Amino acid sequence: MKEHIAIAGAGFSGAVIANELANAGYEVTVFESREHLGGNCFSYRDETTGIMLHKYGPHIFHTDKLHIWEYVNQFSPFHSYTNRVKATSKGLVYSLPINLHTINQFFGKCMSPSEAELFIKEQGDQTIQDPISFEEQALKFVGVDLYNAFFKGYTQKQWGISPKQLPASILKRLPIRFNYDDNYFNHAYQGMPINGYTSVIEKMLDHPNISIKLSTPFNPADKDEFLHVFYTGPLDAFFNFDEGRLRYRTLKFKEIRAKGDYQGCAVMNYCDESIPYTRIAEHKYFSPWEKHEDTVCFAEYSYEAQADDIPYYPIRQLAEKTLLKKYIRKAESINGVTFVGRLGTYRYLDMDVTIDEALITAKYFLNNLAATPAFTIDPN
Repeated sequence: MKEHIAIAGAGFSGAVIANELANAGYEVTVFESREHLGGNCFSYRDETTGIMLHKYGPHIFHTDKLHIWEYVNQFSPFHSYTNRVKATSKGLVYSLPINLHTINQFFGKCMSPSEAELFIKEQGDQTIQDPISFEEQALKFVGVDLYNAFFKGYTQKQWGISPKQLPASILKRLPIRFNYDDNYFNHAYQGMPINGYTSVIEKMLDHPNISIKLSTPFNPADKDEFLHVFYTGPLDAFFNFDEGRLRYRTLKFKEIRAKGDYQGCAVMNYCDESIPYTRIAEHKYFSPWEKHEDTVCFAEYSYEAQADDIPYYPIRQLAEKTLLKKYIRKAESINGVTFVGRLGTYRYLDMDVTIDEALITAKYFLNNLAATPAFTIDPN
């Protein structure tokens, strides 16, 4: 087994690295703890309706990087897809991100872009010079009314704590536009694989040099049996949680089936804290080139991940950053193991960033065979 590469995890990080190394002539074994490929991007056809469902919540591919767009299109054709999100607040429906239509509708006005920009600046709390918390960041830039309507309750539900306790960095760039553009993303390339994300992963792993072991978690104790290990699982799990558990938010889903359309859009956010779910996703809208008479939706509920839950979003508050630094030191002391991906580096990553980092990681390994690939995780 010494000439083999082990990859723990069959999501995008693991699949990209497996494909790159297999193409370079390595024998690769992919270990996947779940019974399917694709990680949290796993998609499948609903037997009753034929709708392509995203089992772990909707994923929309978006990037500004042409080489990443061209890379994924090698494995599946992508149809153009524009994510247009709606939001319910106090019984009314608005467009997100906040744009000129949202502003005029919310305040009952008919402002031009320049008038709206000045108006919102006047709404903001200019006494806040250097925002520390999420709440301060929002109040400084949009003011109390828009904050209460669109950010406060949703954020409380998503993270399980007050926005006063979340860092301002979570709201790095305020999602507000002074035109009528309701495209949720600004990226040049946006789309959906026509046969779902699982088909993309399957194509990546369809190589004679790759063997796949489903329902088989990688055992860190076996790392010395391989030339190198690329680990995409939870960083703390690799070390058997011996320093403690890093905290995550996770999701649970309530299925909704209906005749015809249920909500008339792909995603409806529910901003009021009194509504327990954060959003409802109607999955047939993620494949607008298909026609389906009936519909399948999922309401999403966010809560703190327990030991048996699937982790989604790293919390990364102060206590977690302190614990993360301990695990970084442990990981840096290990030869022959590279930690990659959202779980392996304890960061929230979009799909395009995940793929790009996996390609860089594979290239580094292939160009530095005598050295252990650099372990870099931002502890901040």
